[in-house]
This record gives sequence, C-alpha cells and structure tokens, in this order.
Amino acid sequence: MNCSTLPDGYRQIGGIDLLRDRRAALIVNIGALVIALLLVPLGLFWRPFFFPADSLFSLLLWLVLLFGAMLIYMVLHELVHGVLMRHYSGIKPHYGFNGFYAYAGSAAYFDRKTYLIIALAPVVLLGTLLLVLCIAAPPALFWSCYFIEIVNLSGAAGDLYVSWLLRKLPADLLVQDSGVAMKFFSASK
Repeated sequence: MNCSTLPDGYRQIGGIDLLRDRRAALIVNIGALVIALLLVPLGLFWRPFFFPADSLFSLLLWLVLLFGAMLIYMVLHELVHGVLMRHYSGIKPHYGFNGFYAYAGSAAYFDRKTYLIIALAPVVLLGTLLLVLCIAAPPALFWSCYFIEIVNLSGAAGDLYVSWLLRKLPADLLVQDSGVAMKFFSASK
C-alpha cells in the first residue's frame, strides 16, 4: 500500500533524521568509511593501484574529471530514488543537498517492500553498471571506475542502515522519506 495521505489509524512509531540524530549520522558515516576502507584492498587485489597520469597537469586533470564523474554519479543515484518514488506514488519528488547528503524526498507514504526497492535500487542498478565498467575497463581506467564504485557502495550506507532498521518494524509499516529524515508509521498497537 502506497498512499499520498496517512491512512486512518496510523501513528508515527519512529524515524531517523540524519541531520539531527548524531548517533544515526555517526553510524552511517562510520559505516560508509568502513565500506570504503574494505573496498580499497579488494581493488588492490583486483588490479594494482595506478594513476593514469604522467605529469602534474595530467594528474590534476584526472582528479578534476574523477571528481566530476563522482558528482554525476551522486545526481544519478538520487534520480533513481526520485524516479521510483514518483513511479510508486504518482507524487513529484523533491531533490536537494543538505550538509553532507544529497537527497531525493517525497511526501508519499510507502509500504516496506516498495520502500526497500526505492532505497536499494541505486546501489544495485548503478553498482552493477559500475562493476561491468570495472571489468571491461582497460587497466589504465580501472581505478577511475573503481573509485566511483567505492562512492556508490559507501555512499549507500544510509540506505543500507535504514533498510536494516525496517526489518524489526511492524508488517503494516509505512515510510515517509523527506530526504534526510524518514518517519515510520503503523496502525499496530
């Protein structure tokens, strides 16, 4: 059940606000760091580290292009969330950047299954695409693709954390995601 208004009998039973809840923000940020730190040795096992640059200028150019590609990835990640929010609710999502987080949010209420699809789709879809690019990339471009994959997986720490929290909540759960804060609702006593 996905809806634009909260059904009768539902009340808020919890939530998470990554801007106001320091504990949750700390968990997400430490989780992101741990994921990134675990992925670096995996990449080194796959391919030796290599800067595709032979001069200071080419190194700086590579870093600028890599940073630009990471920004494009972050926009695509939030667009995937937003497209699915709109698809499942019919309500136009909103996008923004607040503190360290880019976000897509919606006024709609999503059931657990739908919200898990919305939350995990970017890391799965874009992660698969990036994995294919890493496999297909010539050795000189592997680390360029792999750094973006690290951003993909570590940047999904918030989505993974919220998905993990949902497992303990009632079966009739509805989630409203404003972007950096999620509210959980249930009619269960």
